[in-house]
Amino acid sequence: MHTDPIADMLTRIRNAVAVRHETVMIPHSRTKEQLAKLLEKEGFLKDVHVKKRGVKGHLIVSVAYKTDGTPSFQGSKRISSPGKRIYSGAKTLYPIRGGYGRAIISTPEGLLTDREARRRNIGGEIFCYVW
Repeated sequence: MHTDPIADMLTRIRNAVAVRHETVMIPHSRTKEQLAKLLEKEGFLKDVHVKKRGVKGHLIVSVAYKTDGTPSFQGSKRISSPGKRIYSGAKTLYPIRGGYGRAIISTPEGLLTDREARRRNIGGEIFCYVW
């Protein structure tokens, strides 16, 4: 049992990138699926599939690599944790890594990037930073 499944997911992706794996298998949850699909939309991941085995399931995540072989997913940092929730309003969200990274925000409208949250003027819990 993991106390922080989002941090576990980000660590699995970071480890897969570090050893140049094409895919990584992550235990399934709706939140992790939404996060993976958002990272896919932003170009950090290439493909996301859900594989169900009875009640339990897994996410099969393909890591995106650029044409020169460098990974699109360079790193991540978990901001809000189960023991310490971090919230931010839309006006206090700032660009990550000079605009090259993204903050993933959990809002009443679902998971959004910092850019989309600022555009919609919505705040929420800051899940993580990804660059």
